[in-house]
Amino acid sequence: MDYQFHKIAVKIGSNVLTRRDGTLDVTRMSALVDQVAELHKGGVEVVLVSSGAVASGRSEVKPQRRLDSVEQRQLFSAVGQAKLINRYYELFREHGITVGQVLTTKESFGTRRHYLNQRNCMRVMLENGVIPIVNENDTISVTELMFTDNDELSGMIASMMDMQALIILSNIDGIYNGSPSEPGTSVIREVEQGKDLSDYIRTEKSGFGRGGMLTKTTIARKVADEGITVIIANGKRDNILPDLLLRPDETVHTRFIPATEEVSSVKKWIAHSEGFAKGELHLNQHATEVIRGDKAVSILPIGVERIVGDFEKDDIVKIMDAEGQPIGVGRIATDSAEARKQLGKHGQRPLVHYDYLYLD
Repeated sequence: MDYQFHKIAVKIGSNVLTRRDGTLDVTRMSALVDQVAELHKGGVEVVLVSSGAVASGRSEVKPQRRLDSVEQRQLFSAVGQAKLINRYYELFREHGITVGQVLTTKESFGTRRHYLNQRNCMRVMLENGVIPIVNENDTISVTELMFTDNDELSGMIASMMDMQALIILSNIDGIYNGSPSEPGTSVIREVEQGKDLSDYIRTEKSGFGRGGMLTKTTIARKVADEGITVIIANGKRDNILPDLLLRPDETVHTRFIPATEEVSSVKKWIAHSEGFAKGELHLNQHATEVIRGDKAVSILPIGVERIVGDFEKDDIVKIMDAEGQPIGVGRIATDSAEARKQLGKHGQRPLVHYDYLYLD
């Protein structure tokens, strides 16, 4: 088969897998498994990022008392995750394909070591013909440590695994140039690098998911900037995945055009690490201007006015401009005590080398 991509991450949203009553849509799940199996047998490497644990558990448990939203999520996902992965296991087994479960948390991306451990685990699975099925471990993730939703998680996974494309399956055909319910609106087929979409996107969220279209486009833009094609399409359409890979011109979807420059694996990790920043480097006016220039430059102690927070060598820190606005993130080359000693001095080694610097 002449597939357009041979390494893809596919994110299946909760609105694709959930019926109106909040329970799991097994018929749709089965149809998507058939499609992934077809691609897998055609030589496409697939990592599946699947929502649906909460929906899967909702019909199994009747809580003894009124639960708050975090408790509900923990209870339903603990029961539902087992049921969900079991169902995937059985459905893929009918095609002679083995799957493996990867449960992760946002903190697992916070250190380079944990990040590489996850990557190695999934690489071994793919090398052995096993399809990784990834989900957030909702039982131990509480609000402030959660991914925005599985869109954010799928962006991190696509980036981490050096995928050619990330396909986000939602319950609409893509990003519309207005409200989808109004007559005359249509799907934006291509989003070029640097195009502003905020005027087009409604901010309300879809039914059962945590992430609306605004989240999807923010993630999509970041991932496309790393050289990965991002596609937003309707997971409820029959045969959507093979159609996107074999007949993209005839298949309705929104495609984010990827950047052409190569981005290193470390930079990809740093780009998704803003939430793990342990401190801040505040630049002076001159350093801010130099950093914003066309040349790749490192951050030297002479250009830093002030340091906020306590951090260890190799932690992620936020880079702030002279006005105190965040302009990027980087991996720090020394701990906070040593960095403070070097502050404002000439002739020192970089605090953040440009290879480990990601600017917004």
